[in-house]
Amino acid sequence: MARIFVTGGSGFVGRNLIRALVQQGDEVVALGRSPKARLVVEELGALAAHGDLDDVDALREGMRGCDAVIHAAALAAEWGDKGEFERFNVQGTQHVIEAAQAAGLGSLIHISTEAVMADGGPMVQLDESQPLPDKPLPRYPATKGQAESAVRQANSPDFRTVVVRPRMIWGKDDSTLLPAFAEAIHQGRFMWIDGGHYLTSTTHVDNVVEGVLLALEKGQGGEIYYVTDGEAIEFRQFLSDLLATQKLTPPDKSLPRWLAWRLAQACEGLWDALGIKRPPPITRFVVAVIGQEVTINDNKARQELGYVGRVSRQAGLASIKNTSA
Repeated sequence: MARIFVTGGSGFVGRNLIRALVQQGDEVVALGRSPKARLVVEELGALAAHGDLDDVDALREGMRGCDAVIHAAALAAEWGDKGEFERFNVQGTQHVIEAAQAAGLGSLIHISTEAVMADGGPMVQLDESQPLPDKPLPRYPATKGQAESAVRQANSPDFRTVVVRPRMIWGKDDSTLLPAFAEAIHQGRFMWIDGGHYLTSTTHVDNVVEGVLLALEKGQGGEIYYVTDGEAIEFRQFLSDLLATQKLTPPDKSLPRWLAWRLAQACEGLWDALGIKRPPPITRFVVAVIGQEVTINDNKARQELGYVGRVSRQAGLASIKNTSA
């Protein structure tokens, strides 16, 4: 039995990680910055550590006696104050690294994203050999890439750090992807880009958990591992099937990608100039990650970790049919 410290434990991925860790007999300590977050992790069977990513002392105290940390917390949004992305994703990750080293933990597993590769260009058959882009899109992609680099640079013989990159996380208990699309449809804001007729990779949350636990057990220090559901699928087909579990049908409205990109550039420029806090109607980040092909080659995880991706799309969709989004 191991003692694992988890950040972001009350989030979608974090909740599923805690369930899996507890089920396999591990003791889990989960960071919670609010009473609500601490209650969530406690109900899942974890011990709640009071604190947040800004507080290195609280992190170090919570990690005391732990064997490893899984860093799942992130500010994952398409828009917001650039300073907040920097504080949460970059500085927060650095604080986790510093606290783990000070507490004498042996391993850190960092949950990242394929979005670190987003610079506006095509993302076709990405694999771990491709370097981070020189000019990533701002906010989430840029700061998650910086966080990744800090994690990998911290790897040492005494402190193993491993990065896991899932793509488009979905599944039962989803509090992010499916609710966001459902809300856009309810509000009449949903629109396809290029009709949605391009390939995408996806990763069911249970498959994310599988990849993370394998990385914790077998991952090589300083390495990156992509994990997906396997064969790519047309984005329109996947999203239509996902929304159908909620008895929702997306409209046929569509924008050409070139126009969506120009509109996003114009909106972001205006929003930045005026300091508008609410998200613009379209962003380059959205166009880059769901408005074009984004496909992943996860052979490295399958070969080195024994990753399978045990939950198929068919089984995953069946498990969330008619559940509330």
